[in-house]
Amino acid sequence: MVKGIIFDFDGLILDTETHQYLLLQELFAEYGSELPIERWQQEIGTHSGFSPFQYLNENIQQKIDPHTLQKQFKEKFQDKLIGEKARAGVEEYLQEAKEMDLKIGLASSSSYQWVSTHLVNLNIIDYFDCIKTSDDVKKVKPDPALYLETAKELGLAVEECLVFEDSANGAMAAKKAKMKCIIVPNQVTHTMDFCMVEHRLQSMSDMSLKEVIAYINK
Repeated sequence: MVKGIIFDFDGLILDTETHQYLLLQELFAEYGSELPIERWQQEIGTHSGFSPFQYLNENIQQKIDPHTLQKQFKEKFQDKLIGEKARAGVEEYLQEAKEMDLKIGLASSSSYQWVSTHLVNLNIIDYFDCIKTSDDVKKVKPDPALYLETAKELGLAVEECLVFEDSANGAMAAKKAKMKCIIVPNQVTHTMDFCMVEHRLQSMSDMSLKEVIAYINK
């Protein structure tokens, strides 16, 4: 029986991932290069140490300063996210969860500062009973630690948790944690090869949370 839901953040609640990739493609195009979607998808939902700016530097004739480029890109990326809204259905799910007296957690491979800043801007941070980020674990997704720590703080057994994810690394982390998982891919992650999960939605607006849980409990 589902007693709590756990959300990923980037790409699921706020589609930072699509904006980030499109901006990177614009940057690469300025230098006559391209960042293959298949290569970038490997980095979504995790941290491997891969730098797209170093990758660009290694694949063009003209040498650039990756650190300067990264700083300029970060400013442009943050400006792009100002005023962005949560993905369709997110706030409705949070409201439904509260009405159903479900625990609500968040597990993200990003930093707490990044996640909390955007949750405040979206005016939804107060919905969450627990927020776990890369600051709380030694290994991020696809390692299950983030989900296990979130469940522990929520006071739930893994079989009582329902995870919502958008990336292959995130879904793998949820399944390694022995949790049920619904994937809601975005524009950048929809072509990924996902592990076996309980269900796939194009958007959270396609089914209410009550309908999703009823489906899972069948």
